[in-house]
Amino acid sequence: MDNFIYSRPATLKDATAQLGKERGKIALIAGGTDLLGELKDHTAAPERVITIRHLKELQGIRASRGGLIIGAATLLADIVDSPMVQQQAPLLAMAAGRVGTPQIRNMGTIGGNLCQRPRCWYYRNNYPCYKHGGKACFSALGENDYHAILEAGPSFIVHPSDTAPALVALGASARIVGGSGERTVPLDTFFVTPRQDVTKENVLLPNEILADIQVPNAPAGSKAIHVKEMVREVWDFALCSVAAMVTVQNGVVLDARIVLGGVAPIPYRAVKAEAAIKGKPLNEASAAAAGLAAVDGARPLAKNGYKVPLTQAVVRRALLSLA
Repeated sequence: MDNFIYSRPATLKDATAQLGKERGKIALIAGGTDLLGELKDHTAAPERVITIRHLKELQGIRASRGGLIIGAATLLADIVDSPMVQQQAPLLAMAAGRVGTPQIRNMGTIGGNLCQRPRCWYYRNNYPCYKHGGKACFSALGENDYHAILEAGPSFIVHPSDTAPALVALGASARIVGGSGERTVPLDTFFVTPRQDVTKENVLLPNEILADIQVPNAPAGSKAIHVKEMVREVWDFALCSVAAMVTVQNGVVLDARIVLGGVAPIPYRAVKAEAAIKGKPLNEASAAAAGLAAVDGARPLAKNGYKVPLTQAVVRRALLSLA
């Protein structure tokens, strides 16, 4: 691990001011479950590390008009255990409960889970890939068992967050604070594909901090489910996950939001799968059609073709569980 300056700002304003002074040479740390691994592996080598876990402006879960506001430094374990989240956004509680292990959920934060770096083994082992400023994606022709089948190229990473698909399905937004003020961005535009910017995974600028997540209440009469398929039962990232929220009225699907994890560089909104069930009864036929539609346009690599039928099956199973 390289030496760095450790900074503990008193306020969120102080933290953003420090980001502005040393643009591009600073890392933020809250729970540290991602950054500490990067520091030890020399994947990241910041000159200054700013801790933000203690900042009150970034903590806690509170009710707002029409939903919840969750501070970015709120522990995943607190989200899982929160009666407000369980009642008003149960899909998020389900997804947060599938992150890692109890130990990780008691250290990791919701903001860190959304902003974590790729888990691609080429990136984590410091190959000169796109994510390290290089000119190649080594997974394209190399070991790509766990890589993307949708929205991929030129980098084939998958976004590792479990909570991101659930929050996109819920229609959540991110409040971002920086030196020039603040802005609110819908979560479904917060994440960046490699085609948009191969060096980034989200829209945060170097002098900005994710302050909180604004989660609207689930629609009346809606049902939701989070399904995650892994190699191991715990402490693993998704081969494929589905966050689905469906509203049924008079026996047919009035609205649906289906978001996939583990198969694309961003939480993937499966709009064709949503269209396949809207206006129809939620049954075996419509669920199977949604599964097929979810992988329309998939382009698997040499070793991850299994993700296509896996994704079809997981979407179908998730929807039938809501029927």
